[in-house]
Amino acid sequence: MKVYLGPPKLPKLPIQNCADRSWQDFTTCAFLSRTNFFTTAKLFTRLRPAFLAHSQEIEALKCGEPNLVAELKLKWGLIGCGDIARRRVAPALRDAECSELIAVSRARSELAASFARDFGAKRWYADWRDLLKDDEIDAVYIATPVHLHAEQAIAAAEAGKHVLCEKPMAMNVGECERMIDAARSQGIKLSVAYYRHFYPVVERIKEIIKSGEIGVPVLAQLEAFGSFNPVAGDPRSWFLKKQLAGGGPMFDFGCHRIEVLLNIFGPISKVKALIANTVFDREVEDTAAALFRFTRGVCAVLSVSHAIAEAKDTINIFGSLGSLHVSVLNQGKMQVIGKSGERYEALAPAANLHAPLIDDFITAVLRNREPRVSGETGRTVAGIEEEIYRQAGVPET
Repeated sequence: MKVYLGPPKLPKLPIQNCADRSWQDFTTCAFLSRTNFFTTAKLFTRLRPAFLAHSQEIEALKCGEPNLVAELKLKWGLIGCGDIARRRVAPALRDAECSELIAVSRARSELAASFARDFGAKRWYADWRDLLKDDEIDAVYIATPVHLHAEQAIAAAEAGKHVLCEKPMAMNVGECERMIDAARSQGIKLSVAYYRHFYPVVERIKEIIKSGEIGVPVLAQLEAFGSFNPVAGDPRSWFLKKQLAGGGPMFDFGCHRIEVLLNIFGPISKVKALIANTVFDREVEDTAAALFRFTRGVCAVLSVSHAIAEAKDTINIFGSLGSLHVSVLNQGKMQVIGKSGERYEALAPAANLHAPLIDDFITAVLRNREPRVSGETGRTVAGIEEEIYRQAGVPET
């Protein structure tokens, strides 16, 4: 049952049932109802004079100050318990302010149980569909192979859960659009795990370009290399199957660099690309390169490979008056050559690379705003990926 508090459509808060409860019950009730906190707080302030005593907390709800709303927690379910979930996602969900990991799901029940114990989750499920039926869960993080993302995200939205989905968002643009439509129709938040959006060095690159220190940006070059050749039976061998992974390194981690480029330079107007299997005979490419032209005039080259022994994760931007050089994007050390000479800046990312992404998503839910990396961002990246593979003559997934 829903009521309408005026545009936009908001889920119902059962005010009559909450009005006589304590402040803590009120905040919990309001949050679990996924209502608009600001509207709810105003209603209670107007209708229940007793709540005026909590005006500071109401202001905290508007500002998202975790020290004053510690009783409010976004309660998570984690779908998928693989390598990235263990190393980064689960620790971030467990450790973030205003966050609690309630349950995890994995098809292999013995591994799901041990994972839940390791990260303090209350429950585990062998079937992710059962996790979505858990009424204590407010949001899900989807950390499964990409071919499952759309089905799981849409089902989560229909169950009233907010969704933070691993990258790539889905297998194609059509799936992304269905995910966005489901989120919009259910009034839930949807985000994609492009965590490099939150790197301090990326934000600093934007600041320097805006300042004019390197003049007009002309050309960007990004390289992402690493040897990847899993043996049969390796848990990550699904990355080599086109119907499961969508593509090779351009699809898997090239998408991260595309999002970085979009963040720095804005919309892409033209794409040219090639893909190849230079070393490995497999269903997906082992090497790819894409050439982009941005609406603002900048050109960029993105090169990715699973067949090169030397690991690289670089970004170089050349301008009319200087240049920027980041030798390892995940470390954040940058050389700046500009009008004032040469210098080095160190802008390391968070120790857990996923933490700022998850913090932003929690804040987006609590403050009822869009995540900084939205479903539309994921759809835009997917559209560019589709054009890359189309240019290279690869049939659509």
